[in-house]
Amino acid sequence: MKPLLYSFRRCPFAIRARLAIQVSGVAVDTQEVSLRAKPKEMLACSPKGTVPVLKFADGHVLEQSLDIMHWALAQNDPEHWLDNDQTVTAEMMSLIQHNDESFKPKLDLYKYAVRYPQHSEFYYREQAEPFLAELESRLSNDGYLLAGRYTLADMAIFPFIRQFSNVNPDWFYASHYHHLIAWLDRLVSSELFQNIMRKEAD
Repeated sequence: MKPLLYSFRRCPFAIRARLAIQVSGVAVDTQEVSLRAKPKEMLACSPKGTVPVLKFADGHVLEQSLDIMHWALAQNDPEHWLDNDQTVTAEMMSLIQHNDESFKPKLDLYKYAVRYPQHSEFYYREQAEPFLAELESRLSNDGYLLAGRYTLADMAIFPFIRQFSNVNPDWFYASHYHHLIAWLDRLVSSELFQNIMRKEAD
């Protein structure tokens, strides 16, 4: 039996897991989850109730998107998203950690500003911008976050920048983050991303 991936199409954590699975070529079955009616089978194997979750035939479960990415790429990494250089790997993981632990909470405040009236949408966006500026600086060198090619860092972070851009596209595309915009557009228009975002036929 193939592993079963519980996913939600627009969730950035699920997107990055699907990107790694797709590029690796590893065969999994995917079940789209309604976040308002989560499957009992998913909750039984992963009580945290968030996607992605990868369940194996033997009952083993991976509950974190980065763990799923690493698992898939350990099977096959044709585009070398991982790196043998420990310095590059450390930098890669540090950047992803910054995204997940610092930028993501600020993104949520910006996206759902109406729920947090203590401050304005403008304020929440400003709090998130230092990370955008860091990415812009990195991308100004050669169009990649590090190592001169797409790595795990690009693929793990870009779904969150996509989500950020969708909060106020007019502002984002009028901003001075020109390299970040070009990087995002390139990844969004890629065949890899288009493939993993296709809706399953009914």
